[in-house]
Amino acid sequence: MKLNRLRTRYFLVGLTVFLGLALTLASQGAPTRQYLVYLGTYTDHGGKGIYAFRFDSVSGQLTSLGLAAESPEPSFLAISQNRRFLYAANEILTFNGQPAGAVSAFAVQPDTGKLSILNQVSSRDEGPAHITLDHSGKYVLVSNYTLGSIAVFSLLPDGRIGQVSSFVQHKGSSVNPERQQGPHAHAIVLSPDNRYAIAADLGLDELLEYPFDVAKGTLGNPQVVKTRPGAGPRHLVFGPTGRFLYVINELQSTVVAYTYDARNGRLRELQTISTLPKGLNGENTAGEIDVHPSGKFLFASNRGDNSIAVFAVDPKRGSLKLLEIDSTRGKTPRNFALDPSGSWLLAANQDSDDIVVFRVDSGTGHLTAQGAMVPAPSPACIKFVSAP
Repeated sequence: MKLNRLRTRYFLVGLTVFLGLALTLASQGAPTRQYLVYLGTYTDHGGKGIYAFRFDSVSGQLTSLGLAAESPEPSFLAISQNRRFLYAANEILTFNGQPAGAVSAFAVQPDTGKLSILNQVSSRDEGPAHITLDHSGKYVLVSNYTLGSIAVFSLLPDGRIGQVSSFVQHKGSSVNPERQQGPHAHAIVLSPDNRYAIAADLGLDELLEYPFDVAKGTLGNPQVVKTRPGAGPRHLVFGPTGRFLYVINELQSTVVAYTYDARNGRLRELQTISTLPKGLNGENTAGEIDVHPSGKFLFASNRGDNSIAVFAVDPKRGSLKLLEIDSTRGKTPRNFALDPSGSWLLAANQDSDDIVVFRVDSGTGHLTAQGAMVPAPSPACIKFVSAP
């Protein structure tokens, strides 16, 4: 009987050790999702171009890979659907001796993160501030901020930028004499069905909804949606269902929710909500906006308050409810990006030269800062790319 008890004891001890070892090995061998992260910067404030990082989606660790490509003022980036090419809006005022900005195409080297320049063309106007690809991947659309215009370029099979297929010059002004003395096209997005290109013009207080001909890459006559005077619409994003569009207003620090009718492209204002805490004293300009992949949360950045506002999204109505406002631990969060899983948010603090990694609670949307700030020169735009 005593021998049996000893055997049982040793068996249990051995089983415990085995299970502990197995769990340890399992945790060490847990699958890790790696991403390349590219950072656009302002080169007149210390950057040299586009920088690359490696991001571990299990630990949240962001590791610098150094300068990926030298490029002047690559303030906004876009990634091709096949993740082989990166496009940059070079926010300059002169290109090849002419008053214009530039658009650059790069090939992505996934093993090293380096970028190889394919070609660079004129943006056809000064100060391009935003760039995006249509859903077919055949065109790149550029918002020229300084004088307020939109340009569409065809893309060649090898990733290079081709000819201009459409160009539209905005006209007019709005109520703010310092910021709205003329048009300032700030961003453009495509509707989920690729039928409309919707431009936010900060200088006009307008959303201009252009019919988009994907066969020709041309923009038709727009439907115009007026925003509140002095609002300054900046960036915009569709929710994952495509039924709602959200616009962040730079000058009034608000988010406007719109319903979107896919049958005719009509937008109808649903709600306007502040991105700021009550009683805030001091200047603020809103920056970036994005929706969580689950559609449950919306995030918006504040430059001045130096924070990210977190909103709950009503799944049926599309309306927003403010949940919390979290410090970005740095200065001037011009941009931020959610990783593809929605588990992490990376905030780019332009004037404190750093990136802060936040874990996103999938149940509440709460942001928790992880680790130390990652140095980055004048960060302006963050984009994720899958990596091997």
